[in-house]
Amino acid sequence: MADEDRTVAGGKSDGHATASVFARLLALTDDDVMRALAIVIGETLQAGSAVVEALGNHLNVDIGAYWQPDEAFFDLIRDREIANAMLADIAGKHVADGNVSEKVKTQKKIIRDFLCGKNGRHKVDQWLPRWMKIPVETYTGRGGFRTADQWAKIRALFGSE
Repeated sequence: MADEDRTVAGGKSDGHATASVFARLLALTDDDVMRALAIVIGETLQAGSAVVEALGNHLNVDIGAYWQPDEAFFDLIRDREIANAMLADIAGKHVADGNVSEKVKTQKKIIRDFLCGKNGRHKVDQWLPRWMKIPVETYTGRGGFRTADQWAKIRALFGSE
């Protein structure tokens, strides 16, 4: 496509545009069509949807092999309860309980130390926040986490009751 901002799947119900894409696909090899299909799938699957959760579960996706927390991730963590739960996941309940009243900033520093193996902390590899696990999990009982709600609706379909 000439316009870099266009999507392969974004035909906007334009029959001519859809037919043009179809004609171009017919001229491609099967391998090229499969590459285009991967792009269409990426453009049309909605993050946090039941379909993404079902696919991740079925394909046994290992997100930890491709993702690690960075500064942008830590900048978004502002809730003390969640930071402490993450600390418990990484360092254990004893360490988390000993830091439960610490500021979020301090708890995030300890988490970083464990993830990097700094300041006398043992290094923890391939940690994932519960939100990124498959199946997805939550940190609090507050509810309202759409991805977890979507998984709860469909998990019985995949023998994950």
